Amino acid sequence: MNRRVLGFLLELALPVAVLVGYGVWASRAQSFYFPPLDEIGRYFGELWLFDRVGSDLVPSLTRMSAGYLASVLVGVSVGLLLGMSRVLRTAAEPVVEFLRALPAPALIPFSLLLFGSGDSSKIFVIVLGAVWPILLNTIDGVRGVDSQQLDMARAYRIPLAARIWRIILPAAGPRIFAGMRTSLAIAIILMVVSEMVASSNGLGYFVLEQQRSFAIPEMWTGIILLGVLGYVLNWLFLRVERRVLAWHFGLKGLAGPATGRTRSAGRSPFGKRRASPSPTPAHSSASSDGEV
Repeated sequence: MNRRVLGFLLELALPVAVLVGYGVWASRAQSFYFPPLDEIGRYFGELWLFDRVGSDLVPSLTRMSAGYLASVLVGVSVGLLLGMSRVLRTAAEPVVEFLRALPAPALIPFSLLLFGSGDSSKIFVIVLGAVWPILLNTIDGVRGVDSQQLDMARAYRIPLAARIWRIILPAAGPRIFAGMRTSLAIAIILMVVSEMVASSNGLGYFVLEQQRSFAIPEMWTGIILLGVLGYVLNWLFLRVERRVLAWHFGLKGLAGPATGRTRSAGRSPFGKRRASPSPTPAHSSASSDGEV
């Protein structure tokens, strides 16, 4: 049997077993809070194929996409600046460590005061929580760039923009994508949380309203849709990652998708360098902290 087909069947086996087990148990338990699987499926078809797609699913995806893309832009650009400059990194360390310790949901009241109850406040909350894995992994990746490559680029007077685009970003790419994958899951979570407060549409609003109305089967359809949405987005992200970082997986001899690990265990990228190697195309015993 083809290895890809076998892997797909293995991934499918556990979810199917869970669904079958839940269906058998729920049909016998007759619990108000755990409706039968066929009832959930019937409501799922009525609501999401495609009655509430435009009113709830599309606004949620729009907010999540805007917040996630803003997090990638801010995280990568600021991470490059801090990773390439020891002075900026030292100066920004207290602020970064303070802000990333703040739970993004705790700032929802502030975002409502600042932006009102529209989409801007929800996007703001998503950015506040999703930007940090990207920022920290970018800093760590830039600091791990091979110092010999940077020295050679300076010796040949390669412009700074070319150094960033041709050397630093490719070398830091594996860590940046690891942070982006973590931030994708955070963005979905914060999308739901932000829509549960002062909102009139979205998946988070839908799930909370159905719970308040004791419409339990409808509530479960929203929860299931969120799980399916997270799985699909993660699958699409892995396909993009493997295409963009094809050189990295070929260099490491990896046949499967990326593991999605963020940073190795150790200190913050603002601290001292760890002894473990950075996943860059080449390594050097001397460290220049990625400074260009």
